Amino acid sequence: MIYALCLVLVGIGLYGVVAKKNVLKIVIGLMIMEYGIHLLLILIGYRRNGAFAIMQPGQDPGAYASAAVDPLPQALVLTSIVISLGVLALLVALCLRLYEKYGTFDITEMRRLRG
Repeated sequence: MIYALCLVLVGIGLYGVVAKKNVLKIVIGLMIMEYGIHLLLILIGYRRNGAFAIMQPGQDPGAYASAAVDPLPQALVLTSIVISLGVLALLVALCLRLYEKYGTFDITEMRRLRG
């Protein structure tokens, strides 16, 4: 069920990127798509009643391996969030430059003013 929520978020973001003419709405759609992907990666690494990814001294390795949560998706999501924040800052700066140059956030208006 919650995997469907990930697909819904990606779909909403894709709609925002493809169908909207406002540059800021396109950026928001891109971020919503990224949040859906982050949620999916977190859910892939989730294990119900899972143990921490740190093995305690004297613990049976076989029991630990079957009960431990996979730390790789968590690390990937943290890295992706940091990269996403950098991309968001770059896109907002680009949007501000476009607004300074054309005086609008509308893509069709920018094409008309450029031509």
